[in-house]
Amino acid sequence: MTVQHHDLETPEALLTPAEVAELFRVNPKTVTRWARAGKLHAIRTLGGHRRFRASEIRRCLEEMSADEAPTS
Repeated sequence: MTVQHHDLETPEALLTPAEVAELFRVNPKTVTRWARAGKLHAIRTLGGHRRFRASEIRRCLEEMSADEAPTS
């Protein structure tokens, strides 16, 4: 499953743990652990599944890339 770029542009878009894992290049179980630990805010569906706001995930990715940017 590939996350489409337009999915990240809609603030209300919700991503599955697998889609978030693909963006962070980690295992989906890691995303679940991050949610349990409070590192990522998850929304629960009526069926109890976790979903993540694309806008929040995009912000986390931007913060991570800013932290990794070399400072001169």
